[in-house]
Amino acid sequence: MYNDFTSKYGFYKIDFKEVNLMDKSTELMPLIPLRGLTVFPNMIISFSVGRQKSLDAIEKATGGNELVFLASQKDPSVDAPKREDICDIGTVAKVKQILRLPGNVTHVIVEGVIRGNLVKVIENEDCDIAEIIEIPQDSDEEPDVDTVALMRMTSDAFDEYIKMGNRMQAGNEGVVNVISATKPGQMADIMASGININQSERQTILEILDPVKRLEAVFEILNSELEIVRLKKQLEEKVKANIDKSQKEYYLREELKVIQEELGEDSASDIDRYKKLLADKDIPEDSKKVIEREILKLERGSQSSPDANVTRNYLDWVLDMPWGEKTKEKFDIKKAQKILDEDHYGLEKVKERILEYLAVIKNAPNSNTPILCLYGPPGVGKTSIAKSVASALNRKYVRMSLGGVKDESEIRGHRKTYIGAMPGRIIKAVKQAGTDNPLILLDEIDKLSQSFNGDPSSALLEVLDGEQNNTFRDHYMEVPYDLSDVLFICTANSLDTIAPALRDRMEILELSGYTSEEKKNIFKKHLYPKQLKKHGLKKSNIKITEPAIDEIIDGYTREAGVRQLERIMGKLCRKTVKSIVSGDKKSVTVNLSNIEEFLGKKKIKHDKIFDTPQVGIVRGLAWTQFGGDTLSIEVNTMKGSGKFELTGNMGDVMKESAKAAISYIRANSDMFNVDENFYKEKDIHIHIPEGAVPKDGPSAGITMATAMISALTGAKIRNDVAMTGEITIRGRVLPIGGLKEKVLAAKKAGVKKIVIPFDNKEDLDEIPENIKDGIDFVFAKEMEDVLKAAVLKGEKVWK
Repeated sequence: MYNDFTSKYGFYKIDFKEVNLMDKSTELMPLIPLRGLTVFPNMIISFSVGRQKSLDAIEKATGGNELVFLASQKDPSVDAPKREDICDIGTVAKVKQILRLPGNVTHVIVEGVIRGNLVKVIENEDCDIAEIIEIPQDSDEEPDVDTVALMRMTSDAFDEYIKMGNRMQAGNEGVVNVISATKPGQMADIMASGININQSERQTILEILDPVKRLEAVFEILNSELEIVRLKKQLEEKVKANIDKSQKEYYLREELKVIQEELGEDSASDIDRYKKLLADKDIPEDSKKVIEREILKLERGSQSSPDANVTRNYLDWVLDMPWGEKTKEKFDIKKAQKILDEDHYGLEKVKERILEYLAVIKNAPNSNTPILCLYGPPGVGKTSIAKSVASALNRKYVRMSLGGVKDESEIRGHRKTYIGAMPGRIIKAVKQAGTDNPLILLDEIDKLSQSFNGDPSSALLEVLDGEQNNTFRDHYMEVPYDLSDVLFICTANSLDTIAPALRDRMEILELSGYTSEEKKNIFKKHLYPKQLKKHGLKKSNIKITEPAIDEIIDGYTREAGVRQLERIMGKLCRKTVKSIVSGDKKSVTVNLSNIEEFLGKKKIKHDKIFDTPQVGIVRGLAWTQFGGDTLSIEVNTMKGSGKFELTGNMGDVMKESAKAAISYIRANSDMFNVDENFYKEKDIHIHIPEGAVPKDGPSAGITMATAMISALTGAKIRNDVAMTGEITIRGRVLPIGGLKEKVLAAKKAGVKKIVIPFDNKEDLDEIPENIKDGIDFVFAKEMEDVLKAAVLKGEKVWK
């Protein structure tokens, strides 16, 4: 809004001839560039000083004539301004006071004296020096009639501006200064320093050197501000009138509510509805009495009080629960078998246990059925098995994800006295199902965590205990609720993070990863038809050859389950749909020659056995939550002082296994072809490649021991051998877990012989024959058994 006056008066700031500056001599004084601030003559102001050069300028001024030159920066963000960054016109000011406050903060109080034109900036290490020409103020002659009239009009406008509630930015003393001003320039400077205008307009006024023109500019600004203030006042009066009207309506409505309460007309319908619901529900007597008291409290209390809303919400929740309502089970074991076979390939032992579980529920419906926990890597079908069980039993299915839950109130709810209180997730799940006998899936129960708000796993103990859950008490409900007819099934990726007490209440049912053959069958029988239907395709639109399916499974997925396999099938379908819609092709055939056109280069490169036997390198077998894997353990020995170094992102348990292995070697050095002082004269470095991947667990113990013995003796290890097993300091080989997944990984790597603990011998029965074919299994009780199987014939490892 100030563009007009800026263009009207702005030219005066460069017309120095008009004020006779050309013959003036220059003066030198310390320079302080100002950010977002303009100081006028006759103005007293305080501001903070932070830059070191500015602090030095203040010190230099106080040591001399106390004068500094204050000029505004064109860009406040510049931290070390040059001459071109500083405005031409500034103010010579006198330093009145310096205040040093706590926190290394310095405030300075200055008084503007006279305008100055910045001619040059002399840069120094301590502070910059401004070379300036002082600009004369108002003339000593008395103002003419026109000027006096302008001064009076401007003063009147300023009085009105103050009366409308505007405060001068420089303080109330500015009002007195305006009244006492006798010159137009003086009056303009005092007003400009106090009225509410922005920095650029303030600087523009400072640069108008003609006093009368400067006062005209201020007068125009005041008139514009007065228009805005008048309009603002009118709007405020309208808003106030509207608010008064709203408050009046609110008061009348509240009076009407009171009258209705006195007549009993307002809440009667709600009270009757609650009483009818209570009568219709099959609620135990003790709980019914609690609910009746809440209804009576609502009936007798004030309907507008906060407690009334709390009570209404409570009654809505309690009376909306499916007290005694159950779905009728239609269990047929043959139908259940068919459902499980249609939805899941393989998993024969798991499906057999599920059918036993269902048969017991059918035969003894009132018995406490065990809580099943389906445990296995992602994507193997844990969640879908729970859905199939619900379908086989004709029960409502509700999935409740527990991942990241760390507050006990998530399970038990909040007490209803809290603002925004709600029941816990168990009660919510039952209400969502609308029946007292749903199947509730507690998904990812291993992802529960603790916090200062309590332990949710402890709250689940009552839920999953068949002896206690018939009187489960949610904090919000405050009455016991029977959960004994609810079927709970849990899922987990890892058992290590489940609280022991909670794990004790569950029967663990392990779902191991799928073999390549199983994945192939799942792909053809389940994923392929499902994705065709999802994308509106027919079998004739896309054909995938058998070798291409094998390549997808081995070269583009690395998982125990089949989720990535399903995503890849979806990608193939999308590309096929695009080709059909664009008219390029009517059908697509995916084979080995064109698979990279659809999926790009192979994403997965499986480890393969070495071409030749190696010294100090042994292939181990590992288990992850995504399936099995192989890893090479490398050992180097060097002359040194007995340092023992472990690298490759090993966990604490794996490091302890390495220490146990070297302890075994030292204790039996007289048996092996190693120097008995090797631990003093040699440095040993154990490394596991892929250092970015964390590794832990005890099953690499015999692998590290074999690699160290090989490196110390120089004996070569067979390149087609892999091993897994925990070692003790006495050389015994202890059993491990995840054998099926580890054997699968070894098979893919081309391993011909696998060394496993003797105590894992029976676990081989669970591994399909087609995987075991072509692999020689060695069952080791002692470390000597491992070495006999792993060391290349003819190599000298024993003395």
